[in-house]
Amino acid sequence: MTIQACHFTPEVMLSAPRRSPGVPNPTGDLILYTVSTYSFESHTKTNQIRVLSIREGNSHLVSANSSDHEPVWISKDEIIFLRPTDEGCTAVLSQNVFDSPESARVVKYFPGSLANLKVKRVSPSKVYVVCSALATPDDHMHLPWSAPKSYSSAKIYSSLFVRHWDAWCTENHNSLWFGVLVKKKDDDGRWQFENAGLTNLLAGTRLSSPVAPFGGTGDFDISNDGIVFVAKDPALNPARYTKTDLYYIPLKDDDVGKAPPQLVKTEGLRGYTMAPAFSGDGKKVAFLRMRSDQYESDRPRLMMIPDIRSLDRVEEFYKGRAEWEARPEWIIWGKGDSDLYVCAEKHGRAVLWTIPADASTREAPRPLSGEGSVNDAKLLGDGERLLISSRSRVESSSYSILSPRDGSLTEISSSSKHGRSLGLSKSQCSEIWYKGAAGYDNHALVMKPSHFDKAKKYPLAMLIHGGPQSAWTDDWSTRWNPAIFAEQGYVVVCPNPTGSTGYGQDHVDAITNNWGGTPYQDLVKCFEYLEKELEYVDTDRAVALGASYGGYMINWIQGHDLGRKFKALVCHDGVFSTQNQWSTEELFFPEHDFGGTLWDNREGYARWDPSLHTGKWATPTLVIHSELDYRLPISEGLAMFNVLQARGVPSKLVMFPDENHWVLKPENSLVWHKEVLAWINHFSGIARDARLASRVGSMTV
Repeated sequence: MTIQACHFTPEVMLSAPRRSPGVPNPTGDLILYTVSTYSFESHTKTNQIRVLSIREGNSHLVSANSSDHEPVWISKDEIIFLRPTDEGCTAVLSQNVFDSPESARVVKYFPGSLANLKVKRVSPSKVYVVCSALATPDDHMHLPWSAPKSYSSAKIYSSLFVRHWDAWCTENHNSLWFGVLVKKKDDDGRWQFENAGLTNLLAGTRLSSPVAPFGGTGDFDISNDGIVFVAKDPALNPARYTKTDLYYIPLKDDDVGKAPPQLVKTEGLRGYTMAPAFSGDGKKVAFLRMRSDQYESDRPRLMMIPDIRSLDRVEEFYKGRAEWEARPEWIIWGKGDSDLYVCAEKHGRAVLWTIPADASTREAPRPLSGEGSVNDAKLLGDGERLLISSRSRVESSSYSILSPRDGSLTEISSSSKHGRSLGLSKSQCSEIWYKGAAGYDNHALVMKPSHFDKAKKYPLAMLIHGGPQSAWTDDWSTRWNPAIFAEQGYVVVCPNPTGSTGYGQDHVDAITNNWGGTPYQDLVKCFEYLEKELEYVDTDRAVALGASYGGYMINWIQGHDLGRKFKALVCHDGVFSTQNQWSTEELFFPEHDFGGTLWDNREGYARWDPSLHTGKWATPTLVIHSELDYRLPISEGLAMFNVLQARGVPSKLVMFPDENHWVLKPENSLVWHKEVLAWINHFSGIARDARLASRVGSMTV
């Protein structure tokens, strides 16, 4: 699907089709994906399951039921997918992708909410199925409608971790459920589940997987002989420790669910475990592991179990940092299990690298991908090529075929014709390097208006990322999209100061106990560079915006000299006081970043506290906060607004009672964008221009 617009505006961005990463079928000639759209006219969201022919380059509809989701291949032309029911149950359906959408068959109904569907094709007529669903304390699948009615709204706790992200914790937990799909020739070619359907693999273990709130199919993998999965250590409180471990469950049809999970030990590494992936032959497992059990942004180490039958032997790639100090994010195995393909950031881009599948290698990883950021990769049927799903600042979805041998990349589908159908182009994108406060060069992405004229000057919009251990990358976003601001008439600069990922772990670690120190000075250096070096940037009409840690930095800037350089500020779900950080839910975060507990190191929290500098707050500020943000409670936003109002500083509060740390609902997101743009445009002097009005064309397949 494509969308045609004369100008890129929030309405265009939020209503443009969103495609999932593509998944090739076993023969490598079809790509399965989903696409969703939102209509501001009908206030409805639609979802489709579609299949794209690699050879023909065209796609066709498989399902138009908006509730259908998580399709996966079970043969070269058959899929299964999930469909929730009004009663809180889930149907598993099967369908031949060349048949009409109405031909989908219900395989089985399950009394719960299934998610994170993953399969392993064992034979043409047998498929292993693993998914997640909430389990009750007695290890049964949770049925929302079966809970006894309570006449009180009280929530009562006697231990840490009472709420997480945007929900209050309950006694129910994520669990993995296993089943076997078979197709019998004497049953009209129908697929059916063997035995009872799904077995709770984690019953009686106190383990929970995928790891909430963001864990998904990347938290487990399946082979013909077993399952590996990631789970929190049940002996440690999840509010204060990040430790997640890798476990292995052997698969024998008669004993599934009976053998307890086996722990994979990694000496000296006690942090997050991520992205386990079986080799093609199922005999090896590659995965990622951090060292520290209280540092969520520690460097993930690339690990290998050379023989799944011997879990005591675990090897680490590049044990020193000499060959590679990047932060790998996910892994796939190459043809013949001789190579690994690993995604890791480098200088504002998510890059795909190839590495020999030998932990003793000293061969440096080789980067394969070029522009934009890779968000998924899958082996094609012949194993010689990869299907790459990627995005960039002007392209929301692109599918390409990569030949690892020579690095050639052939595009097969672009959702917006490289931004042209959205009124965007690659020529708007550039980058700068400037001398940072620590003496080495810092990096920033730059985006110019599509109507850019180098002879003119454009007001600066500086975007400050959250995390803080994160980065602006050449990627697509519907929340913080630099093109939205550029198309208003700004030159948008997205710096990656101290604390940012993609520039070596030392750059990341240097923000610890240093929130308002070197990172702030890096932003000052960036502003000074723009003043002196970029003649087309009008720093006298500059605005700055940030969310989460970026919101913290907006408040820190307010109380320091850089704050007087900006005409207006926008703070989304930011930190008012670092001494309030123990009102968050994952306490390991402030414990690490501020050097201990509040009572053991009060000075570490107070040193970088924006609230201690409110006597200097003077720049007009828009404060945005959400009531379901349990990482940074609503009181932080209210305190900011109260201070600004009491000081007589022009200010506005926008509050969303039904959003969390992000603003996700399209109608709320549109309000967010309109309020932000109206605020910064007013103070930077950008007048409303009829040319900026959006015109959205009809959707076309």
